[in-house]
Amino acid sequence: MNVEQVNIAFDPSSLVLINLIVALMMFGVSLDLRAEDFRRIARAPRAPVIGLLAQFLLLPALTCLACWALAIQPELALGMTLIAACPGGSFSNIMTWMARGNVALSVSMTAVSSVAASVLTPLNFAFYAWLKPHTRPLLTQIALDPLSLLLLVLLVLGVPLLAGMWVGRRFPQLTLKVEKPLRLLALLVMLAFVALAFSRNLQQFTQHFHLFFWLVVAHNALALGTGYLSARLSGLPPADRRALTLEVGIQNSALGLVIIFTFFPQAGGMLLIAAFWGCWHLISGLGLAWLWSRHPLQPDALLTPLANLGEK
Repeated sequence: MNVEQVNIAFDPSSLVLINLIVALMMFGVSLDLRAEDFRRIARAPRAPVIGLLAQFLLLPALTCLACWALAIQPELALGMTLIAACPGGSFSNIMTWMARGNVALSVSMTAVSSVAASVLTPLNFAFYAWLKPHTRPLLTQIALDPLSLLLLVLLVLGVPLLAGMWVGRRFPQLTLKVEKPLRLLALLVMLAFVALAFSRNLQQFTQHFHLFFWLVVAHNALALGTGYLSARLSGLPPADRRALTLEVGIQNSALGLVIIFTFFPQAGGMLLIAAFWGCWHLISGLGLAWLWSRHPLQPDALLTPLANLGEK
């Protein structure tokens, strides 16, 4: 069955809501960030650099190769390429905490990858979508404006990040009270949005379930595996491995949905990938975090170069 037959019911007014959700997520993550966090990363960059290379170099390249080798349908391949180009999701921070990983590293990587994504997400997506012969015609047909995509990513990631850092520094007591409720609210609203989208298009999702389910499961496993192997082969300690695995494996699929709704509203195959990824990575990430939580780390495994990031 051709995925181009998918016809997703989309309300343009929903675009405003999902933009606000993503901005709220980014705002909540950055409330506890300080400029000193970035300076510390610059002084001890090994783990974050490995994570960023896995996030923005290895995962998009491996995704491109997999889509090419398996001749995945263009719209599905384009959706996988977009997800691979997105930065780490904010929920990875909570999962890293549950997994007894290096939370400071996770939070810092989320912030740095979100800043880097302002440029690298549009660049990676446009490059790899153009590179694959079977997605290039679709990209040309859509006529994506790279500058518009760059501006969108800056607005939903960059501006909320700077605003959150400013509010966190200016009103520290308020930050302590609202940070966790904000993250929970963003998660609940995002899940409600995805559930509503699924319910309105239930027939489409069930009819094409076999087309996207195993692709998303395998792609997410590839992302988690890329993060873990990159950390392990680089000799990072266990706490850093857990943080880096979850950071690379938990993509900001909400950003992917924003981009799809803005630039590709008729590309139902892309939406199938991004929407289901937003559900599945929560299941896989929480499952992995639960398994790791049952295997505590030795005290010395927590002594990483970035461990003192958590001491503010």
